[in-house]
Amino acid sequence: MGEWSNGLCGCFGNFGICAITYFVPCVTAGRNAEAVGENCVKYAILSMCGPCGIYFQAKIREKIREQKGIEGTFMNDCLMHWFCTLCALVQEAREVTEDSPGGQAMARY
Repeated sequence: MGEWSNGLCGCFGNFGICAITYFVPCVTAGRNAEAVGENCVKYAILSMCGPCGIYFQAKIREKIREQKGIEGTFMNDCLMHWFCTLCALVQEAREVTEDSPGGQAMARY
């Protein structure tokens, strides 16, 4: 099993993603969901629903981990989104965009 290519506190490695996530985290949550084949708008809205949002954001983090072969548990994903929501969203966004072919997804940020 692998590890995240970017650390949890590596927010400023991509300032564009960091800024968007800070001001409108639902946009990053939606884009992360879209990157793993889920409905962008649905997850953007669900991410703003308090404790339910934490659950749905953690489900997307779990899918990213599974696709990238990253170690972890769903409980850890929930804790990341409970205590470090913005950092977790940025970490996930960097994971799914920086590996994309041709960097196409990066242009969206």
